[in-house]
Amino acid sequence: MIKIYYYNKCGTSRKAKKFFDENRIPYEIVQIIEEPPTKAELKEMVQKSGVNIKKFFNTSGGSYRELGMKDKIKSLSEDELLDILASDGKIIKRPLITNGEVTTVGWNDGIAETWLKFKE
Repeated sequence: MIKIYYYNKCGTSRKAKKFFDENRIPYEIVQIIEEPPTKAELKEMVQKSGVNIKKFFNTSGGSYRELGMKDKIKSLSEDELLDILASDGKIIKRPLITNGEVTTVGWNDGIAETWLKFKE
């Protein structure tokens, strides 16, 4: 089952949900603020995504600025970055979408195309 880690105040999360609804692609919503993925889940998602862990950070969010991540992100280990991501759902770029085999971060036409193959 596809999981969309979602935040209802996030425009890109809403766009992704609309896309899945319009294309009748089954999914489960996980409220990312209330239920952020665990460190182990994030580690697996980073591996399945094929992108650098730094892409998992919501660089325009308040949590990113409050933690001073712009400077810290360059010097922290992946393990430390995973701890930070797992500690606060607001610091994770949204939507975070996974089915256990494929993981995407954010939303654009290329990402939408990835998920079309899971259409019913």
